[in-house]
Amino acid sequence: MSIKASECMEETLKVLVVDDDEVDRMAVHRALTKANVQVQLSEARSFSEALTLLEDEVFDCAFLDYQLPELDGLILVQEVRKQGIRVPLVVLTGQGDEQIAVELMKAGATDYLAKSRVTPERLEQVLRSAIRVYRAEVQVAIANQQLRETNELLLRKNQELEAQRQQIQLQNLKLLEASRLKSQFLATMSHELRTPLNAIIGFSQLLLRRSKGVLSAQQVDMIERILNNGKHLLELLNDILDLSKIESGRLEVKPETFNLGQVVGATVEELRSLADEKHLSIELSINLDDPQVYSDPHRLRQVLVNLLSNAIKFTDRGEITIDVRTKAPGWVVITVRDTGIGIAPEKVRQIFEPFRQLDQTTTRRYAGTGLGLAITDSLVRMMHGNITVESKLGEGSVFRVELPQQLPPTDRATTAKAFSLSRSDVL
Repeated sequence: MSIKASECMEETLKVLVVDDDEVDRMAVHRALTKANVQVQLSEARSFSEALTLLEDEVFDCAFLDYQLPELDGLILVQEVRKQGIRVPLVVLTGQGDEQIAVELMKAGATDYLAKSRVTPERLEQVLRSAIRVYRAEVQVAIANQQLRETNELLLRKNQELEAQRQQIQLQNLKLLEASRLKSQFLATMSHELRTPLNAIIGFSQLLLRRSKGVLSAQQVDMIERILNNGKHLLELLNDILDLSKIESGRLEVKPETFNLGQVVGATVEELRSLADEKHLSIELSINLDDPQVYSDPHRLRQVLVNLLSNAIKFTDRGEITIDVRTKAPGWVVITVRDTGIGIAPEKVRQIFEPFRQLDQTTTRRYAGTGLGLAITDSLVRMMHGNITVESKLGEGSVFRVELPQQLPPTDRATTAKAFSLSRSDVL
């Protein structure tokens, strides 16, 4: 911070004059008085006396004689700076040696002045300049110290953040390993459970075929319940197995050329009996410029079964309509519309999350694992498509699946590894 000339003139400056010659000390005093500089002057006659005053008091400036009885001014400058005393030091020398001036400045002197050049004007100029420069240096030193402290603080914060990052990375690795083990466990258990379950279903079907004249009506009813519950359990296991395959990247898309209208029509007919049980009508409309598509018919049928099963499950009265049409050149859109219970706006974004159900209570009306739509979403994206939903609570829902008619040639055996179950980038 610079000091204006007027400010120097208005304030009273504490000045120390260090010189063993009384005449020289008086000369400095007279020069400052003639220059109208308001000073509170202190005097020292030796090295030790000067050092004691500088240690005990705060001065705005000190004039030092280069030649002192005990030690020269250079040693005094070095000692003052060594002890960290902050004061502008102007060395008065009678020798006029430039090399001495260089050594003084290196040692920490603020300025130097030959005694032969001491005049009121020159002394005032040197005094003001020394104070201004030194105060500026002090401000720079303070700023540098603050900067160092800030850098040290940032360094500590960076170290803390790095430690936290490493901890988070370690936790992520543990979570990934836990997820991998979970998927592996689900896949193993689903596979192991399907073997005895298929046997139960098979023997139930065999008993029903041979039931005529052998089993009573009550026994037939009980076997049918075993068969139906076995099929339902098999569907749940298949969902869990598909989920584990998707998470582990082992679920594949195997495209082939097929008639889209025929696959959709056959799937609707397979599920029509479920709608008939609830007295729901199913309407199918197909309007395709070209029904031939190159995709995975098995995965597409899986998508349709999930969407239609949900529509039937959550609709108590009314109808379900399926519309298949060409959206744009090279794209088709399949729309499944129902008049069911609908979805609240705040829950629309949740329905594609794994294990998420709108009613998660133990007394919920609609059973299921909550995996159907999550698997559907992943399958659609594996086929380079997109699924969206519009719904109003109490009025029904509309699911739209947009698919390309031709999968890229590089995707003849696409796995699910690149397709996350998260919907954050879709809805």
